[in-house]
Amino acid sequence: MINLADLQGNILRGYTKKPHVRYLILEVVDRSAARLWLAASVSGRNGVPQITSGDWGENKPDTCFNIGLTYEGLCALGTPSASLKMFPNEFVEGMTARALKLGDVGASAPEKWPAPFNEPKRIHLIATIYAEKFEQLNEVQKRALPDEKAFRLLGTREGYNFPGDFVHFGYRDNITQPRFEGVHDPERYPDRQPRAPLGTVLLGHPTNLEGLMWRVPHPVALGHNGTFNAFRVLKQHVADFERYLDRAASYLLEHPQGYELLPRGEEEKIGKGPSRRAALREIVAANLCGRWRDGTPLALSADAPDPNVDLTDFDYVGVGDARCPHGAHIRRCNPRGGQIVQRIANNSRRLVRRGVPYGPPYNPDGPLYDPAKPYDGDEPERGLLGNFIGASLGAQFEAMSCDWLNLGLQDPRITGSNDPISGTNDPGTSWFDLPLKSGDTIRLHGLPEFVSTRGGAYTFLPSLKAIEYLGSPM
Repeated sequence: MINLADLQGNILRGYTKKPHVRYLILEVVDRSAARLWLAASVSGRNGVPQITSGDWGENKPDTCFNIGLTYEGLCALGTPSASLKMFPNEFVEGMTARALKLGDVGASAPEKWPAPFNEPKRIHLIATIYAEKFEQLNEVQKRALPDEKAFRLLGTREGYNFPGDFVHFGYRDNITQPRFEGVHDPERYPDRQPRAPLGTVLLGHPTNLEGLMWRVPHPVALGHNGTFNAFRVLKQHVADFERYLDRAASYLLEHPQGYELLPRGEEEKIGKGPSRRAALREIVAANLCGRWRDGTPLALSADAPDPNVDLTDFDYVGVGDARCPHGAHIRRCNPRGGQIVQRIANNSRRLVRRGVPYGPPYNPDGPLYDPAKPYDGDEPERGLLGNFIGASLGAQFEAMSCDWLNLGLQDPRITGSNDPISGTNDPGTSWFDLPLKSGDTIRLHGLPEFVSTRGGAYTFLPSLKAIEYLGSPM
């Protein structure tokens, strides 16, 4: 059992009913004032927004407010050096120092990140506001930052959930999250995956690795029930993605095995009255992700979207193993019970994923869209504000990013390839295999990088007791 009132609310539950989100990226100006602010945030005294816990009681809040602290932020608050030494190396070093491991190279390199992420040592605290109405974001921000006595606002990032939980590449998102032992959530979909131990996401609790618990920074009031978050600003090159689907469909129209992938007369299964080319585009999109764009998993329905299947109750065994590409995005991120080389790692890298789009929806018929020209950067920037939460940044987020997304080490059939959607791809070397019913594959080449990093930070999400501790005189 877990005391939900001691947890920040965005760890074990998503704020799916609050479509607006704003991130306040802050620098400590005055240590004493910042500590008083933290102390007030636990109960909402002195006008400071109250930290939203995991226990809402009977009345759901209109707005939610949560915080994460970087290593530099803990230092700026005067956290004792004995405590600071107990935090893991990857958190201490910070996201920019881990760029190579994360695939943040080329266009994603930290030296190309815009302000305020170009000065990572100044980023001390990231406060997050979730709201039902846009106007509430401004109201909570004014309460949080009435002046600059405690914190200086370095910048903001703002997102909005699209209707139906669709994101910029056109896929339905926010479908599945780990279910945790001892935590009841009636809104969750049924899921064939085993329940995750609380230590998957919370410090001080058992993990699924026998005899292993992640180190809890002392004092216990600081580390217990805390967790870590990789906050990422991920730019999505939507025009490039749609253009690649065009090229792949053209290639498949001429491929001698193209009719094995899509038999004649079955085009209408993909959608009402699509052309063969349009149907092939959607087949490629589904295989790259591992789901049709409506969320239907290929493991359950590989030939066409099916609104009647369960979106989460599946595994990569038997038929599902054969029909979902081993290199598909969702299979790389979470291999479920499928056979992988690192067998013990199947469920050890599970993460809580929270994400919200930023930027305007893509309009393929807009005046800037020209299929004959490469993407020139004139489109408004759009992407995802992502949070990847787990008890170990190194063993969960970084291991997934490096080993699975960008090296393909979980299966020899994809080793040497990158994730087709979020991987660090180069058109000269990238490839992806489309599985056929016969067991053969059609190999696609020339995938560019569809997602590039535009900023981020590693933060510690303290418990309510830890926020109280950090707000007390030291």
